[in-house]
Amino acid sequence: MASAGKFQVLTLTDVAAERVRDLVEDSDKDAIGLRVGIKKGGCAGMEYTMDLVEEIKAGDDVVEDKGAKIFVDPSAVLFLLGTEMDFEVTKFRSGFVFKNPNEVSACGCGESVSLQAADLSTFAR
Repeated sequence: MASAGKFQVLTLTDVAAERVRDLVEDSDKDAIGLRVGIKKGGCAGMEYTMDLVEEIKAGDDVVEDKGAKIFVDPSAVLFLLGTEMDFEVTKFRSGFVFKNPNEVSACGCGESVSLQAADLSTFAR
């Protein structure tokens, strides 16, 4: 679990935090937050995953930002360091958008990305 003073894996924009809070409040489960991870897939190699969380898993990195709780899957931490999570609504789609400094490339449809592990030296104090 994240400790006080530790660098947060990711941050949320105001709009993303509001959307996470809405998803948790409107859930028909006893959700406490949203889990963010990555998995292999898509034409660029990796996809972001999101699921409602009912209980904390061992190893989760917990991010509390603007009243929203994000649980980061331990296997995704090095790929998500420094990421800003946003939520956008356009004429054709609405959804979470990740501004990830570890992204090497993305597919044309925007559904998958190629990621590299974060350079930890950029996060050293």
